[in-house]
Amino acid sequence: MRAGAYSPNHIGNDTAIFNATVDQLRKRGCAVTILSEDEFLAAGGKVDTPVVVAMCRQRESIAALQRLEDAGHLVINSGYGIENCTRERMTRILLGNGIPYPDSLIVNTNENVRPKLEAAGFKSCWIKRGDFHAMHKEDVSYCRHAEEAQEVLQEYFYRGINRAVINVHLVGDLVKFYGIRGSEFFYWFYPFDEGHSKYGWEVVNGKAQGLPFDLDHLKAICQKAAEELNVVVYGGDCIVDADGTVRIIDFNDWPSFAQCRVESAPHIAKAIIRIFKGLEV
Repeated sequence: MRAGAYSPNHIGNDTAIFNATVDQLRKRGCAVTILSEDEFLAAGGKVDTPVVVAMCRQRESIAALQRLEDAGHLVINSGYGIENCTRERMTRILLGNGIPYPDSLIVNTNENVRPKLEAAGFKSCWIKRGDFHAMHKEDVSYCRHAEEAQEVLQEYFYRGINRAVINVHLVGDLVKFYGIRGSEFFYWFYPFDEGHSKYGWEVVNGKAQGLPFDLDHLKAICQKAAEELNVVVYGGDCIVDADGTVRIIDFNDWPSFAQCRVESAPHIAKAIIRIFKGLEV
């Protein structure tokens, strides 16, 4: 299970989708032992099962999952995939593989970034901690101009965060999505309109205008992102601009599926069993 510190404002939702998936696995004949993240670490990150289904996000847990995977266990989501969803790695992987993503800068938090922002043509932007998963609202910051961005970076530095990703702000409809790699299951919605929020930043883009976009294209780029990041169960956010262009702005390993938990859990369980049987395409 995922430690509560890594489920900001969604502890109940994250627990619920995990338990719903376990129920679906058991209904399909699987024997399942549940461990909290603390219990997993207390056991030295060792298990005696061939398959490990993981929502972990602590650094020590991720390293333990990677050791299990190296030793021959099937781990879903892979510890390497979970690590790839940290911001700097994710940015490099998505941009490096041609997946639509905002123009970005990767910086040290103790540097003067105003010249870089001006040279890149960034006005309003988002600063996100680059080294690990977000745990607090302050790990993601909206900045209206370069001077504010510089102040926020300095705060990150004082908090012990050494690296940050700066995304240019994209104007358009904010769309949240959930998916499972290799599955027909895919769900999307407008989070602001449905009151779904982790930190409240949805208010920046505001109410969706219903801008048209190619859903098949969104599914395709999410599938490619999941493949390149090495995650099976995923979710994230994208921006649809006025001409229908879609760009992913965030991609997460195993989100809450809060809007579609009942529908998604059977598909997650089926995907886990399919991969275990060696049937994944």
